[in-house]
Amino acid sequence: MADDKKNNDLGFLKGDWKQYFNYKRVVDNIPFFLFLSLLAILYIYNGHHADKLIRKIATTEKNIKELEYEYKTIKSELIFRSKASELIKVVEPMGLKEAGAPPILLTDSTDN
Repeated sequence: MADDKKNNDLGFLKGDWKQYFNYKRVVDNIPFFLFLSLLAILYIYNGHHADKLIRKIATTEKNIKELEYEYKTIKSELIFRSKASELIKVVEPMGLKEAGAPPILLTDSTDN
């Protein structure tokens, strides 16, 4: 029995494989081959699409970091320029000076 199985395996190796690749079997399996081809195309497309998306995400992250740095720079400049001492330096050439006396509270004298 073991000898029969061994002979069958050798028979497959010697020339029985031709029966699996005859015209009828190939034609009958064309839909399956087309399906496999479609899967291969979808797999390749998915890889390219993922690579493109990763590059786009990296570019967007880079732009966001640049905008974040620009925002922080402008914000720090604004805070620096809005200090009272810096405002006095800016308006001094225009002839404006800091008031030395405290503000006077005005009241209506007719309300008495």
